[in-house]
Amino acid sequence: MSPTVFATGFSMGLTLIVAIGAQNAFVLKQGLRREHVFAVFLTCALSDAILITLGVTSLGVVTAVLPWLEPAMRYGGAAFLIWYGARSLISAFTGKAALTADGAAVPSLKATLITCLALTWLNPHVWLDTVVLLGSISTQFPGERMAFALGATAASFAFFFALAYGARFLAPLFARPAAWRVLEGVIALVMWGIAAKLVIGM
Repeated sequence: MSPTVFATGFSMGLTLIVAIGAQNAFVLKQGLRREHVFAVFLTCALSDAILITLGVTSLGVVTAVLPWLEPAMRYGGAAFLIWYGARSLISAFTGKAALTADGAAVPSLKATLITCLALTWLNPHVWLDTVVLLGSISTQFPGERMAFALGATAASFAFFFALAYGARFLAPLFARPAAWRVLEGVIALVMWGIAAKLVIGM
């Protein structure tokens, strides 16, 4: 395995994943609340690994066989993001949450993972970054495409681990309800911004 190709995959994967998006905002929120952090981190990282592998090995085959998949995901993902953004906006105006030991009841692991999976697998931007973009870039490395995929996958694991477990260092800031309301408002705007791009086809 070529270290250079691995490093290229790592840098390209990291470049695409660091932009704030629905998935990252959710991981950050779970890390701040310290709720099911490892499960959320692992779910996002493994999902990315599957999608990256799909892009490197099967780019073009999936969309050719299932031409309806792209528009279905685009509009379905937009609908989910609009709903999730509305929920965050309501929380921004009415919520009184803070990082305290006696806060609101923790959502179940099942409910958390369902939301995490939806934000990942119903989000066409995730598919665009992992399957389409990274899959396309990997064609530049014939014979070393799996090294590229491993590098991109390693970047995903490193980033989600840092985001999920590094969020706790912001805990003193989010001990104030006002900080949580601002975060919920930002999350709502991010969700709706991505939904708008999906609907208008950007």
